[in-house]
Amino acid sequence: MMNYTQNDKPPRSVLNTLRALVPQREATFTEALRIAEQQAQRFLRRLQVQTGPVSDDLLLDLPRITIEYMGRMPTSGCSFWDNDRKTWIIQVNCDEPLTRQRFTLFHEYKHIVDHGRTDQLYGIGRDAGKHAEQAADYFAGCVLMPRPLVKRAWCQGIQTAEQLAIWFDVSPVAARVRLAQIGLTDDEPMARCMPPKTVGAWASRQTFRSYYRQLSTRPLALQETS
Repeated sequence: MMNYTQNDKPPRSVLNTLRALVPQREATFTEALRIAEQQAQRFLRRLQVQTGPVSDDLLLDLPRITIEYMGRMPTSGCSFWDNDRKTWIIQVNCDEPLTRQRFTLFHEYKHIVDHGRTDQLYGIGRDAGKHAEQAADYFAGCVLMPRPLVKRAWCQGIQTAEQLAIWFDVSPVAARVRLAQIGLTDDEPMARCMPPKTVGAWASRQTFRSYYRQLSTRPLALQETS
């Protein structure tokens, strides 16, 4: 297991800045996705990211975030608050491809951002968990393939999912999804996650609510934002 923690912290909390974008009322799912993209844009702006590929090391610059790369995980990743260490833990399945690990990191960070605000963003109905997973995927895509940078690359002639995947250091599947979400292709926008049906042994160490990203699965239809 490899642990990464950065001790030199920015003076202001990025996490609180992103959480402040959540309205004090129940949002529709379309609004929740729009908020996820706004949060991704604010995240990149706060950390002064202007070009791609976006580094996953950005999360190491945030307070109380520890990243652990674990082998033989039953899921792609999970996140939880460790009360003993007073830090959020993001665990990533290091047996998966590096591009998926990068995606999982930001997917799990979105769950941390959403903590305590899931009812406002996704309601309490039977689809709440699915919507939270789809929004986390959407956030990760928005961070790793920011809309302005994708459009800039497109105008430079980088227009296939395979080319853009290399350019932004993501998987071709993630690139195809993001192109559809932005409206640069006619494909249906998709998400890559479903809520896990089971919780593995990882829950035994956790002292706070935990979030899990299940292993790669067939894409689901995702509502497009404007």
